[in-house]
Amino acid sequence: MRLKSTGKGKQKVKKEKDNEKEKKLTEAEQKRAERFARISEEMVQQGYTRHDLTIGMGKANLFAVFLLIPLSVIGYGLYFLVHRSLDFASSHFLLMLVAFVVLIVVHELIHGVCWSIFTPHHFKDVEFGVMRSSLTPYCTCLVPLGKKQYIFGAVMPLLVLGILPMIVAIIIGNPDLLFLGILMADGGAGDIMIIHRILTFRSGAKEIVYMDHPTEAGGVVFER
Repeated sequence: MRLKSTGKGKQKVKKEKDNEKEKKLTEAEQKRAERFARISEEMVQQGYTRHDLTIGMGKANLFAVFLLIPLSVIGYGLYFLVHRSLDFASSHFLLMLVAFVVLIVVHELIHGVCWSIFTPHHFKDVEFGVMRSSLTPYCTCLVPLGKKQYIFGAVMPLLVLGILPMIVAIIIGNPDLLFLGILMADGGAGDIMIIHRILTFRSGAKEIVYMDHPTEAGGVVFER
């Protein structure tokens, strides 16, 4: 059975290499893809079976649109219950815009800091960059992590920049902070989808690790 799964794993790695060649990758993406391919081959040779848990950016963006509705209803609903008033207007629009842009970068930094705690070479095993097509910052972990470690790094920006500010805003009665919290919680829509994929992945294997995909949203699972 191991020989069979290893063969399939090698075929998947080879197919992925061919697909990467067809894509127009940046220099950084190409280096990550090559490193990822080497690690995948090593894992397969060690008897691991690989499973993709990537998500489509289209689905992630669509989920973010729908997620904004319940986040707004819950956030503003609780705000109204506590303060008996709602104030959607803000006199600090420019400041809010700057804060939102800065927090998008902080979101990725939190990913990196949390994952680097568990990696062998810490920040050397984490890479930051900006996707040229959408001018969106990103953070990716270059080495495999355990399930709890990966989820910890994936969920922390959502909690620190989204849920926690929403709670504080409702307590102190700050509508601007509530609005920012809702936006940042919604910005974690992709992370929520990835975490859901991980939690719903069923495996009876004794050893299982998770790793970011080098060029796609989400990651892969290696099990044996």
